[in-house]
Amino acid sequence: MRRSAAQKEETRKRILEEAAMAMRVQGHEGISVADLMKRAGLTHGGFYAHFASRDDLVAHAVDRMFNDSRAILRQYLGEKPDADGLAALIDFYLSEHAMLRMEQACPLPTLSGEASRLPKAARQRFEVGLDTFRDGIRRALESSGVRDAEGLASSVMAEMIGTMAMARVMSDKDRALAILSASRHNLKERLGLAMK
Repeated sequence: MRRSAAQKEETRKRILEEAAMAMRVQGHEGISVADLMKRAGLTHGGFYAHFASRDDLVAHAVDRMFNDSRAILRQYLGEKPDADGLAALIDFYLSEHAMLRMEQACPLPTLSGEASRLPKAARQRFEVGLDTFRDGIRRALESSGVRDAEGLASSVMAEMIGTMAMARVMSDKDRALAILSASRHNLKERLGLAMK
């Protein structure tokens, strides 16, 4: 790869990293191309050398966020998901760290409410990311012998996403942490993971 092509790819990655962080915190409507390019240390005019449009950027930023989410799923659930991995994923997902580090956390709590308003390509990619997350949970539940793992996986995922969204809107940090703690405990107890 020529140096200029390599530099262009690095610049594109930097723009996507900034866009993914901004979307996790502010949603897709919170992204201004001018502000994003400034945060990436680039000029506004250079944007179109990397993306066809703002909608194109949003779609690729959704991919970027869900690549991070897939890495988290691999870390906790691996190739052969099991109950211990699922318990660890629940603990991680509903942690104080994940609550406070929105710019690096799962995009689902921030973007789920506005997913229906995402540009078409971004929405399709969002749905793939959602399905991948649910599938990881489903496979872990199946390995534990749970009946109707598909339905339960959707319920577990909804509770995790909703709990994190709810905790993040609390102005009182202690209340937010209590919400996270209660959901971690209740989820694991309901799934038979409380002692794991």
